[in-house]
Amino acid sequence: MNIEPNQFEFCSGCGVKLQRNDSKKLGYVPKENATICQRCYKIKHYNEISSITLEEDDFLKILSHVGQTKSLVLNIVDIFDFEGSLISGLKRFVGSNPIVMVVNKVDLLPRNMNLNKVMNWVKKQAKEYGLNVVDVVLCSAKKNIGFQDVLEVLSKYRKGRDIYVVGATNVGKSTLINRLINDFSDLDEELTTSRYPGTTLNLVKIPLEDGKYIVDTPGIVYTSRMTEIISKHDLQKITPEQSLKPRVYQLNERQTLFFGALARFDFVQGERQSFTCFISNSVYVHRTKLDNADELYENQKGEMLSPPSIKDLETLPLFTKHALRIPKNERLDVLISGLGWIKCNGDNGAELVIHVPKGIKVILRESML
Repeated sequence: MNIEPNQFEFCSGCGVKLQRNDSKKLGYVPKENATICQRCYKIKHYNEISSITLEEDDFLKILSHVGQTKSLVLNIVDIFDFEGSLISGLKRFVGSNPIVMVVNKVDLLPRNMNLNKVMNWVKKQAKEYGLNVVDVVLCSAKKNIGFQDVLEVLSKYRKGRDIYVVGATNVGKSTLINRLINDFSDLDEELTTSRYPGTTLNLVKIPLEDGKYIVDTPGIVYTSRMTEIISKHDLQKITPEQSLKPRVYQLNERQTLFFGALARFDFVQGERQSFTCFISNSVYVHRTKLDNADELYENQKGEMLSPPSIKDLETLPLFTKHALRIPKNERLDVLISGLGWIKCNGDNGAELVIHVPKGIKVILRESML
C-alpha cells in the first residue's frame, strides 16, 4: 500500500510515522523497511491490543483537517449503537463537503427485519440530530451486504474528489475500506482491523486509479459508550458477532432485569407489559424483584451477574441512575450505548430507572423495530 509521502515513512496499518528509537512510543519498528509498526503487527497477527492510543483532542485535530479539503465524506455509523456512534458536530469538521451516511453492521439485526423500515428510521433519526446527509446506505462490510449500494453512492456523489472515511471507534471503517481494497484495487496490503477501539491512529491514504485517495481517519473515542470502558475480555462478550435474538420479558411493576453486572433495568411503575431486549447473545440477563435488586447486585456482581468479572468491575465507574418515563401509546427504545437497547411494548406507559456506570449514555428514542 502506498502511503504518502513515501512508502515506508508511515505505517500502512494505522498511519503513524514509523520510528526505531523508542519501543514504547507510537510507530516503533524493530527493523528497517518494515511497512507496519510493531503495534499493528501484534493486532494483525495476535489480535493483541496495545495500551498506546490517541487522546480525543488529538482525534478531533486530525478530523478537522477534512474541512480544509474538497472531498466526499463517508460517515460510518453502527446500527447496533446508532446514537452512540454519531459524531457530534460533524458538519463543523467537514465544512461544505457532502456527507454520505453508511450504516454498518445490519447483519446484526434480527433475521426477519424489514430493511426498508430501518432505512426510514435512520433517515428520520439523522434529520432529528441535524445531520444534513445527501444519502444513506445500509450495509454490512463484514458480510458483504449492501456493498454494491455503497459503490453506487460513491460513484454518484464523488465527482473526482478524495473520499474521507470518518466515524467513531469500532464502527467498521477499516473493514469497509479493506473490502474496497480487496475487490476493486491491486493493492497487496490491508488496513489493520481489530474489534478493539483506536486501531487507526492517523490519516491512512489509499490511492485510486485517477490519482485521488480514499482516506481512513482515526475513530473518535466516546467514553459514553460501554465498549470504551470495559476490558478486552468483556468487549468480546458484549460485541455481537451474529444476528441478535430478541429476548422478551413479561414484567410486573417493581421487577428488575440485570444485564450481567453492566446495567440494571427497573420497571418501577406501570401495568404488566413486555420488554424486548436487543443485546449480545453472550450477555446474561437475570430477572428479579426490585426490592431484592440491591442485595442481589452486591452479592452476585462479577459472579452470577457477569460480565464483567469481579476483577474487571474494579475498573468501572460506579452505577448512576437515569429515571425515564414512557408515555402511553408510544413505542420507544431505551438505548444503553454500546450494550444494546430495550424496546418498550406496552400501551399504558411505564416509569423506569436505568442503572449504568457513570458517564454511559442512556437515551429514549423512537423504536427502531
